[in-house]
Amino acid sequence: MSYNQGYQDKKGDVIKANAKSSNDTGSTYVQIALLTERIQNLAKHLGTNKKDKHGQRGLQLMNGQRRRLLKYLERTDYDGYIALTDRLSIRRGQRIVK
Repeated sequence: MSYNQGYQDKKGDVIKANAKSSNDTGSTYVQIALLTERIQNLAKHLGTNKKDKHGQRGLQLMNGQRRRLLKYLERTDYDGYIALTDRLSIRRGQRIVK
């Protein structure tokens, strides 16, 4: 089983857990949750396959995309940002609340 297969099995559950409504599949919350799941699966894969350089680059790109989405969410909905990072166990940087 590839690392991507585990992600495909959990994708629907992740969407249901983070969606704002029943038809919500693309909000910022859902995108961040899906990226977090993919990052965790790929990190586990890279733990056993240390020479997978293309996978490492993909992980860096996903981390950057998630970081940009989190920055946007922090700027637009700070309370939602705090709740999402707590729920997904994502570390937050030191920010000054305005």
